[in-house]
Amino acid sequence: MAEGREAVDATAPATSSRDRVARSILDHGPSSAADLAERLGLTQAAVRRHLDALTAAGLVTSREQKVYGHRGRGRPARVFLLTDSGRNTFYQAYDQLAADALGFLAQAVGGGERGKEALAAFARARLARDAERYAAALGGCEDAEAKAQALAGALTADGYAATVRSAPLGEQLCQHHCPVAHIAEQFPQFCEAETELFSQLLGTHVQRLATIAHGDGVCTTFVPRAAPPPHHEKPIETTATNDATAASGRNPA
Repeated sequence: MAEGREAVDATAPATSSRDRVARSILDHGPSSAADLAERLGLTQAAVRRHLDALTAAGLVTSREQKVYGHRGRGRPARVFLLTDSGRNTFYQAYDQLAADALGFLAQAVGGGERGKEALAAFARARLARDAERYAAALGGCEDAEAKAQALAGALTADGYAATVRSAPLGEQLCQHHCPVAHIAEQFPQFCEAETELFSQLLGTHVQRLATIAHGDGVCTTFVPRAAPPPHHEKPIETTATNDATAASGRNPA
């Protein structure tokens, strides 16, 4: 870290409240001081002191909270999110080694489109190791919400801090942490392969709305709900016509 900045140790237990505040933002995404206080069992005044220190160190920044639908009176709440420097404190130095190795792989097969295809194949193979386990977690789930919840649980177990929130026409699968964000920033094939896997597991086309690798606070994937079965109108009764035809003894044709 640059001189004067406090590093957050992601590997050691979160012994200081300031580390816990930073880790909570990493795990849960943009959070207000009230959210953090409730989550960590601290007073809002204490949380704000830690946020001020983290902001001064360049590890945290803030913005107005996005409000969907009608906004009430008063000033909108502010939420805090990690900066790139803040995220850097949670990544291992192996990131650069991995990036160098992937760049070498792409060039070794000829670069260009061949290199991109090789990276995509590697990304798919890497995820294939987890696909069977994720599929087992979804076993028995019938609707989109249940499947998304089960997948979020499996992803959380692998360090993605995933949650699900309801949205119009579907569910939003949110990953508040991405262990390979720095790699995916340079090689988008990893995000693309993950989206393909989600689509296969959930049995429907999904849409990536945001990614940490592209600078968003959370990786968000939209999972549409299944369309309701078509409504068939009750056929028009023709009893009266048939009775009249029968009485006349004539063929309706």
